[in-house]
Amino acid sequence: MFKNHHAEEIQLKEKNVEKMIGNVEKVVVGKRREIELSTIALLSGGHVLLEDVPGVGKTMLVRAMAKSLGANFKRIQFTPDLLPSDVTGVSVFNQKTMEFQFRPGPIMANIVLADEINRTSPKTQAALLEALEEGSVTTDGETRELQEPFFVMATQNPIEYGGTYPLPEAQLDRFLFKFKIGYPTKAEELDVLNRVEKQHPIDQLEPVLSLDDLIQMQKNVLDVYVDNTVKQYIIDLVNTTRIHYAVYLGASPRASIALMKASQAYAYIQGREYVVPDDVKYLAPYVLRHRILLNSDSKLSNVTNEQVIKEIIDQIRIPVGKEAAK
Repeated sequence: MFKNHHAEEIQLKEKNVEKMIGNVEKVVVGKRREIELSTIALLSGGHVLLEDVPGVGKTMLVRAMAKSLGANFKRIQFTPDLLPSDVTGVSVFNQKTMEFQFRPGPIMANIVLADEINRTSPKTQAALLEALEEGSVTTDGETRELQEPFFVMATQNPIEYGGTYPLPEAQLDRFLFKFKIGYPTKAEELDVLNRVEKQHPIDQLEPVLSLDDLIQMQKNVLDVYVDNTVKQYIIDLVNTTRIHYAVYLGASPRASIALMKASQAYAYIQGREYVVPDDVKYLAPYVLRHRILLNSDSKLSNVTNEQVIKEIIDQIRIPVGKEAAK
């Protein structure tokens, strides 16, 4: 039995989500899918990794989301000389009080843009690990909780670019989604030019939701029903990445959890109080593509992670049952 008393509430919150997506679209033109995926990550408590060339709107996307919520926003520009303390914060001696005082780093915000994360050293990249997974940072032996809600959108240049440090598998696994924004069409680019001709639309953007609204929606997402047949479908997809002939290292159980939670959020923004297998199928490429490592033969054959995930999705039977068929 579904929790029918949540139906009206979910439909009401769906309208609120639509308001936020529409608000972001005033700034980011023609990227409805990417805005929607970012919103799914936000609602499910996950984080996003964008891999794309400079100038396609990555920064505007996260800034517009922050302004739509009236959230505390910080940007971290990752460079080769950035230190972990530049991210988490540092204790400074106050000569007046004769005590050390903690000065929080930019990670202590609601929405954080970690720009060009693969331009910094692995040591500084690791400073994000605890924040992404635990929602806290440890400095000077003391653990400090981060603000709620907490959302990180990290960007990285394509690996082929010079001066980059590939993210280790443990850090990639902390991101719910990995996707690209891509170049706009000619018509979309003309629309961009018209919008910024006199004033950038980001400067006029007003909040349409509060942080309290977001926190409540995150709680409501947890009430979205996931039938055991859908959970088994998630497990089958993830498990197949571990035994696929082209894969050296498959997705971990964290991927199963991420796919389920993302599917709950996707169903929620669709105005449903239950997850269907098509939700899982749609989100699986964004959740799984960065969580597998291909073997050397596959790399030599120019097989891509995307091709492997698509093959796995195509070969796993979609469950059919009372709840799954809904």
